[in-house]
Amino acid sequence: MAGSSQQRVKICLVLCLVGIVSASAYSTPSSSSTTSSGTSSNFLLNPFFYAFKCPQALDIIKKHVTYAVANEPRMGASLLRLHFHDCFVQGCDASVLLADTATFKGEQGALPNLNSLRGFDVVENIKAELERQCPGVVSCADILAVAARDSVVALGGLGWPIGLGRRDSTTASLSGANSDLPSPFLNLNGLIAAFQKKQFTKNEMVALSGAHTIGSARCLLFRSRIYNESDIDPTYANLMRANCPKVGGDSNLSPIDISTKDFFDGAYYTNLINKRGLFHSDQQLFSGGSTAIQVTTYSTFPSLFKFDFANAMLKMSNLSPLTGTQGQIRKVCSRVN
Repeated sequence: MAGSSQQRVKICLVLCLVGIVSASAYSTPSSSSTTSSGTSSNFLLNPFFYAFKCPQALDIIKKHVTYAVANEPRMGASLLRLHFHDCFVQGCDASVLLADTATFKGEQGALPNLNSLRGFDVVENIKAELERQCPGVVSCADILAVAARDSVVALGGLGWPIGLGRRDSTTASLSGANSDLPSPFLNLNGLIAAFQKKQFTKNEMVALSGAHTIGSARCLLFRSRIYNESDIDPTYANLMRANCPKVGGDSNLSPIDISTKDFFDGAYYTNLINKRGLFHSDQQLFSGGSTAIQVTTYSTFPSLFKFDFANAMLKMSNLSPLTGTQGQIRKVCSRVN
C-alpha cells in the first residue's frame, strides 16, 4: 500500500509539472542569456512577436508541419533534427539552411549533416506561404524553432513556449558543425562535454537525447555497435544486422527506437535498459554509469521525460539568437538576400 501511495504521489507531481510547461507559455527570456559559446548576449524574444505583423504565422507553420508528419511520420524527427543541428553551431540562426554555392560552403556538407539532413522542402514551403501572406516578416530561424515544437506535438510529445523574433544569419560555419555536433560514437564523458559546451547540464543532455525516440539512422552510424560491441542484446543485434551488412548498405535505414519509432514516448529509455540502444552514444546513457538512474526514471515515468525534454528544448531554442538589426529576414531560406 505504501509503495502504491508513493507512486500515485509521483504521478501527481509529474502531472503538476506538465501543467507548469503550459502555464509558462508566455514567459521567455527578456534580458541576457548565456550563448552557445558561454558568453552573454542581450536579446528579447516574445511569443507575441508576430501578433500584429503576421498573426497567421503560427497557424501556417502548424498546418504544414501537421500535414508533412501525417504523410510521413519520420519527417517529424527530421524537422526536430534540423532545429537541433542549427542551434548547436552558431546558435538558432537558420545557418544550417544555407545551401552551398560556388563561393560559399555552409554546414550541410559537414560530416554530421552530409546526406542525412532532411525537411528542407517543408521549411521552404512554409516560408513561401509566409512570404505570400507577410513578405519579409517571419524569419527562417523562427520557422525552424516552431516547426520542431509542432513536430514533437504531432507525434505525441509536449509542446513548449517559444519566444519569437529571431533573425537569420548571413553566414554559416562548416568547421563549427564538424566540431560541435555530438557524434553517435561518443562515450558518456564525451557526450557530457559536448552538451556542457552549449551550457546544458548532464540531466538536460539525457533528456535531449530522448529525441531519438523518433526517427531513423543510417547503417554507417551504427554498424560498429551491432557487430563489435558486447553491451547489446544479441537478438536485437541480429535483427539490426539483417538491414546493415558488414560491407555495403551504408545508407540503409533502421529505426532508432525499434519499439515505437513514430511515437514520442519513453520507449527509447526502456530500450537502453534492455541493451537495445542503436548508437554507441545512446547505450552509454545507461551503461556509462552516472546517468543510468535518470534513464530508469524516464522509462518508468515517461511524462517526466516529456516535461524535461520540453524545458530543455525551450533552453536550446534560446541559444544565441540574432535579434534587432542583426542578420536579416531571408526571402528564401536556402540563400541570403
